[in-house]
Amino acid sequence: MLTMRLLIVLVLLTPVAAMAQSKPSDSTFGDAVIERHLTLEAARLGERVHEGANSKEEWEAKRSDLKQQFFDMLGLWPLPERTPLKAKVTGTVERDAFRVEKVHFQSKPGLYVTGNLYLPTKIEGKLPTVLYVCGHSGKGRDGNKTAFQHHGMWFATHGYACLVIDTLQLGEVAGIHHGTYNRDRWWWHSHGYTSAGVECWNGVRAIDYLVSRPEVDPDKIAVTGISGGGAATFWIAAADERVKVAVPVSGMADLESYVTDKVCNGHCDCMFLYNNYRWEWSTIAALIAPRAMLFENSGYDPIFPMPANDRIRARLSHLYRWYEKKPGDLFDIGVTPGGHSDNVELRLMAYRWINKHLKNDNAEVAEPPLPKIDGKELRVFPEEADLPQDSLNAKIDESFVALAKPSTPTNKAEFAAWSKSLRDGLFERVFREWPDQIPAASFVDDPAGADADSAKPVAKPRLLRTEDEVLVMLKRHETTQGPKAAENQSARIWLVVLNADDPEGVLPDWTKEVVPQGQSVALLSARGCGATLKWTQKNPPNYVERAHALLGRTVDAGRVWDIQAVARTLHETDSAERTIAVVGKGRAGVLGAYAALNELSISQVIAVEPPVSHREGPHFLGVMKVLDIPDALGLLAPKQLTLIGAKDAEFDRTVAAFKAAGHAGRVQRR
Repeated sequence: MLTMRLLIVLVLLTPVAAMAQSKPSDSTFGDAVIERHLTLEAARLGERVHEGANSKEEWEAKRSDLKQQFFDMLGLWPLPERTPLKAKVTGTVERDAFRVEKVHFQSKPGLYVTGNLYLPTKIEGKLPTVLYVCGHSGKGRDGNKTAFQHHGMWFATHGYACLVIDTLQLGEVAGIHHGTYNRDRWWWHSHGYTSAGVECWNGVRAIDYLVSRPEVDPDKIAVTGISGGGAATFWIAAADERVKVAVPVSGMADLESYVTDKVCNGHCDCMFLYNNYRWEWSTIAALIAPRAMLFENSGYDPIFPMPANDRIRARLSHLYRWYEKKPGDLFDIGVTPGGHSDNVELRLMAYRWINKHLKNDNAEVAEPPLPKIDGKELRVFPEEADLPQDSLNAKIDESFVALAKPSTPTNKAEFAAWSKSLRDGLFERVFREWPDQIPAASFVDDPAGADADSAKPVAKPRLLRTEDEVLVMLKRHETTQGPKAAENQSARIWLVVLNADDPEGVLPDWTKEVVPQGQSVALLSARGCGATLKWTQKNPPNYVERAHALLGRTVDAGRVWDIQAVARTLHETDSAERTIAVVGKGRAGVLGAYAALNELSISQVIAVEPPVSHREGPHFLGVMKVLDIPDALGLLAPKQLTLIGAKDAEFDRTVAAFKAAGHAGRVQRR
């Protein structure tokens, strides 16, 4: 039941109020607040069609940079080395009109890809070739490739080579797709690792394998697949110019669908890259232009709904008109009745489109019945004992992305270059579109006897808006216990950042040993923190956290924004002469440090028992491709930094950075 204070806020925040009223009775106020914010962010990014390009020339000028950003968001930049594939054929299945070679290769050392290569029995000259990438189909040890064998059979009996490859999850040599969906591997965000990147790279290396085959025409390659395979079709075709034809089937919606309509809840992590560069989602598909693409879907597909399909079609049709001689030459759509399934109508449209663009054959097609092959007969590794002992598939998330290992500066010149490089990396890749100064938060409530524009101490907690309907809770009071204050500390406001599960408005006991007595203290519960603003957390599907990544942020990045916005408010409304000391324990201390990197009013950071690595949190998209926590803390020089309980030797790097900067006296470790 809402308190009177929150009812006042709901009246003041009409959009949030309307959303809250429309939600089920068991929903929380925190849900209404964050979902309104996510909806507005999705709408904002949805307006950035083709990244602002209004002509073919403008689009082509952007393409190179966009391609690099695309690889970066998949965890593929810098591009991995094309190591030897070590491909092997472990057996052959013979049929009257075709044969199947059971093949495996390593897309990276230890990352095994298993597949079935379908070939015509009679081969005359080089063959047009199809890479078929699978959706999620639980076939156990046989691998999900066996569920889509009919595609390979059709292509092989119609004059094609067709390689059907397993996905990482549900393949013969199994790994994991669902790191953030239901396994709480939030360090995937910090690593910049997504299983979509593995599927993309496996597809690119599959093409490397295909073009090494004497039967394959390297100039006539298509890629297609449904569901997870539809998404992988987009990844691979956008990444690899050797793909001349793409037929993604039920593989993409847009941000309005994924975020606003919560359709992302029906998808695993292999369907998404991390949107650091804050693209409108169809920009991924636009990278395939001007190569031929048929965009297929079913009319009543609940996880790829038609409204999103229509919006994407309109955006891509507009772009392809810059290249086509007549509409439909290079881009078209195909919609069939029914739900999310690999139905024959979708297959026939794909066959005809690929025939048209790889064989110059526009004739009608049919799919005669073909004998099904038992899945066990198609296994690349027939028995458990045959599985490779050096496989890294089950733990490829640990090593797939190249993480940064910044050197430690030793003098002022090195520190200056080191600091610039790391800051540039952070604000180019991690905190992109962060303004030079985040605007001050604004008060939205008016407790009895308080001036709504004042930040001075009041008895009750205060609600502030930091951005687009995001609310935070702030409570002011003075400390009565603690160490004796130094003379120059009276000019500070001590901003204590609370962690998500800390009680709001309650000064934690640990602060008594940190914050001097008689000081002005502000307790901050950032977005999603405390009982009032906490949103519903359900694992799976972890909607709020995963939706943030689709919009180019994490929850923790949003909390850094909140700290900066509140610090700016305290500085401007309390006294412009007073600086801010940010204090936090665990992850909150690191969040405060990041806020201090870009907020001039924060002059001091006290981090109590900080985690040693972003693998433990807080999590920002791809931050570990730039630096880790000890390096970020070193960037604070010449601001004052106190580390309490930071015993790990990794924090020696922080102290060394301050020393190199010439400010060894401004860092304390106790």
